[in-house]
Amino acid sequence: MKISTRGRYAIRVMLDLAEHNTGEYIPLMDIAKRQEVSEKYLEAIVSVLSKNKFVHALRGKGGGYRLSRTPEEYTMGSILRLTEGSLAPIACLEDEPNLCERASVCKTLTMWQGFYQLINEYFDRITLEDLLREGEDGGNYVI
Repeated sequence: MKISTRGRYAIRVMLDLAEHNTGEYIPLMDIAKRQEVSEKYLEAIVSVLSKNKFVHALRGKGGGYRLSRTPEEYTMGSILRLTEGSLAPIACLEDEPNLCERASVCKTLTMWQGFYQLINEYFDRITLEDLLREGEDGGNYVI
């Protein structure tokens, strides 16, 4: 499993908005500069975040983006599933119920299900607030 730049940058955008949260809208250009990512690429990411109500968007002078909830209400799992789609390590786990014709005889299915559960549980227990605190405590995190 590999998380794309889209997923990683979405987390960075959300973290940037949390770090600079004053209640004001933050221009995408400012986020792009701080994160050293093209504004054009971030436009596609914040569009998805905005459509799914993860951020509020305001057009025009004084516009930009801000979080629609508090940092502790966003999990890395929710952000990654939104931008990456399923975090399933194998295709047959993407459908519920599992539509694989071999599911009833597959000797590896429970192994993959367990791994999938670990992935979701891991990312669902880390919030934006956790990453903010880690950064404040002098910890390092790479997204």
